[in-house]
Amino acid sequence: MIDADRREPDVAQFGSGVSSDEQHTALRASVRQLTTLLGEALSRHEGPELLALVERVRVLARQDDGELVAVLGSVDDATAVQLARAFTAYFQLVNVTEQLHRWREVTGQAAGPLTQTVDRVAAAVEAGELDTTLVAEVLGKVEYRPVFTAHPTEASRRTVLRLLRKVAETVALLEDRSRPASQRPRDERRLAELVDLVWQTDELRAVRPEPVDEARTAVYYLRSIAEDVVPDLLEELDRQVARLGLELPATARPLRFGTWAGGDRDGNPNVTPAVTLEILRLQFLSGTAELVGLVEEALTEMTSSTRVVPCSEALRESLEVDAAALPVTWSTIRRLNADEPYRLKLSFVRVRLQRTRDRVVNGTPHEPGRDYASFDELVADLQLVRDSMLAHGDDLTGNGTVLRLLRTAVAFGTQLATMDVREHSGKHHAALAELFDRLGELDAPYDELERPERIALLSAEMGSRRPLAGAAVSGLGEAATASLDLMGTIRQALDLYGADTVETYIVSMTHDVDDLFAAVVLAREAGLVDLGSPEQPATARIGFAPLFETVAELELAGPLLEALLGDPSYRRVVTARGDVQEIMLGYSDSSKDAGIAASQWQIHRAQRALRDIAAAHGVTLRLFHGRGGSVGRGGGPTAEAIMAQPNGSLVGPIKITEQGEVISDKYSLPGLGRWNLEGALAAVIEATLLHRDQQLPPDVLADWDAAMGQVAGAGQEAYRALVRDPALLPFFVEATPVDALGSMNIGSRPAKRPGGAGGLDDLRAIPWVFGWTQSRIILPGWYGVGSGLAAAREAGRGESLREMYGSWAFFRTFLSNVQMTLAKTDLDIAARYVRALAPESGAEVFAAIRAEHERTVAEVLEVTGQSELLEHAPVLRRTLDLRDTYLAPLHALQVALLARARETGDDIADASPELQRALLLTINGIAAGLRNTG
Repeated sequence: MIDADRREPDVAQFGSGVSSDEQHTALRASVRQLTTLLGEALSRHEGPELLALVERVRVLARQDDGELVAVLGSVDDATAVQLARAFTAYFQLVNVTEQLHRWREVTGQAAGPLTQTVDRVAAAVEAGELDTTLVAEVLGKVEYRPVFTAHPTEASRRTVLRLLRKVAETVALLEDRSRPASQRPRDERRLAELVDLVWQTDELRAVRPEPVDEARTAVYYLRSIAEDVVPDLLEELDRQVARLGLELPATARPLRFGTWAGGDRDGNPNVTPAVTLEILRLQFLSGTAELVGLVEEALTEMTSSTRVVPCSEALRESLEVDAAALPVTWSTIRRLNADEPYRLKLSFVRVRLQRTRDRVVNGTPHEPGRDYASFDELVADLQLVRDSMLAHGDDLTGNGTVLRLLRTAVAFGTQLATMDVREHSGKHHAALAELFDRLGELDAPYDELERPERIALLSAEMGSRRPLAGAAVSGLGEAATASLDLMGTIRQALDLYGADTVETYIVSMTHDVDDLFAAVVLAREAGLVDLGSPEQPATARIGFAPLFETVAELELAGPLLEALLGDPSYRRVVTARGDVQEIMLGYSDSSKDAGIAASQWQIHRAQRALRDIAAAHGVTLRLFHGRGGSVGRGGGPTAEAIMAQPNGSLVGPIKITEQGEVISDKYSLPGLGRWNLEGALAAVIEATLLHRDQQLPPDVLADWDAAMGQVAGAGQEAYRALVRDPALLPFFVEATPVDALGSMNIGSRPAKRPGGAGGLDDLRAIPWVFGWTQSRIILPGWYGVGSGLAAAREAGRGESLREMYGSWAFFRTFLSNVQMTLAKTDLDIAARYVRALAPESGAEVFAAIRAEHERTVAEVLEVTGQSELLEHAPVLRRTLDLRDTYLAPLHALQVALLARARETGDDIADASPELQRALLLTINGIAAGLRNTG
């Protein structure tokens, strides 16, 4: 019931998470009911022959490989489609049922994550380890921001996800013992109807989604979270903070949301400035509609009458202003609600929100008092209502319905989520090359400047106010036009929708400070940055963040931040942003580059260096963790990852990406969404307050650092020896279905970087993980770890490794995630792919993979003191075994179909449409069964 790569709930350290026998029995009963209904749907629509074939393939997949190959070889393409659909539907139904029971499992615990965290904080205050003034200060700065990305790792259509949510809701009704027995026949019929609809619905997208489609998916989840999750969660936070004798400011933002849909331009030519504006408009319309709905819901409870209780004079005066500005609204509401000031006020708030939406849509001027010029005006109106209530003894509603509305509004704003814009550093330099060379001021072309010369040039240019482009920009080259259009779009969006619309400009492939300086200079051209003179305050409407992606870049992260903050011009930009510097850490490419051990260790070391340098400069460090869903791309339980950061590196704000199937897995059911967000928020509070200082003695930490350095170094050496073997890339392409990823309509971004030679370096991290996952090798999540652990143990550090696992959150989390990936790896299934598909040279590659796998399992068991993987997680082991019963036939079918498709030509696109469809369905089904794509 818990995903082996994400081990939900994310808050495993806050509770046991162990399912009772009764819960497990209930799960199995629901699974049996759903699979029976699925079998009936198969027979009803396709005939009993298909159901019989499904059962035969399932049995043979674990008993007789030879007969299975013969059976699958005789199946025509159309029947293969039906087989793949049947097994995929099974996993879809099992997944949503497991999510339901996982939520029940975690919510059955005695105390939630926030309760447990506040208990620990209260104990620290009582022991004199924390001062309440410091606690209040930190709580006011805490901010957990999940950022929904558009990365193509969600294989399921939103249509299917909605159907499955209804399945879960109906299963919950059937398992509700308090529900009248007379309702059961109706509920059972409804469940049968929904399962039938699941079978009748096409799992595959007919066309590749565009960025706007990806944004609509993000908006779908954000609105669900705004309605069903966040109000209760933030109310619970208020309740817990009150236990400490403190009050969280009403405008604090402990929880907010981000998005990359429409802003991530790196490698995606489909994200144009026009598309960015279109998506920001979509978010604004959805966000204002959500706010209007929340206000209307609160309106129904604003029944307090001045005939019973008074209201503040400030509120009365504001109502007079509202009535004068909106006379039609006043004439409509005064007859029935004249003595209900709070209902009157929220009625005006609703109308002003609607008029704000109309103003932006129609491009008409702002009308003071009739719409909102800024989000702050809306917040002020809501605070006015709350202040009046509190001033006249209505603490329950003022700190109840109204505070819920206010906190939810502050969390989401009118945009639902703040967009980040990401662009490749090379694009900025190409643009500046056109601009500088056009002026003819340099002794050599811009592209020929040595890096120190370029740094000096751009540092001086940041502080200048002269325009590089000039008034007439029509004659500019393509690169300059593209970059300036993008910066102009950001300015236009900020003017239209407000300061929170776009906050950070992320520069990918950051190698040195000139890569950030270049972005700042281009932003200055669009009026987004103005450093003025040293005597005047600078303005910067957006912040700039370097993205460190490879191990080499991560090693230089500390020195680069030192150089950034040491540059007077750039330091003024940071000052203008409230002395906050954001740094993005990339997990995917660093893991693909050097293996998971070296990647994780270098990210940890980089955080330490960044922490110390930011503190020395008096700057707040906001780390942005670019984690994927799978362990090979930095995935794993979010709360555990937060707690595993170096002490002192989290000082309040933190951003973490939520990608693809992780979003649906965490948020498709509101109860599970609440638990995941609460766990992460509790972890941020606890890490910020209780992990401020290093607790380990320096000599112990130095010893453990040295041990981890050996693990990472030897692991990197083993990993790179494999990936640099000329035989690996052909093996990877042949022994996995990675060549079919481009045919799956699961994302708008191409699978390969443009302009490359087609080698491993050009392949993005997502398809790299995707291919290995589909064939059950899952190599990026564990390869090299065994060699690293063995090297450290052979160097006499075996006891240190065991101590590290028991007492160092970073190492324990790292090894736990590796262990879960090893449990999902199945080299017997992988051998089918190798035997049937890989070239002869692949035998040696696969032998090396087998040897490292055996070594890694043995070393992990040695360190953890277990006799088998997941020894202490029997429910998870049972779940994986159950899944393998249905995964094995899907893998066998995929192998047969890949072999058949490759016989038709070098490109899978040459195969028949039915064969392509069948193959893509197996990919979809395996992703559903493993609950992981990339």
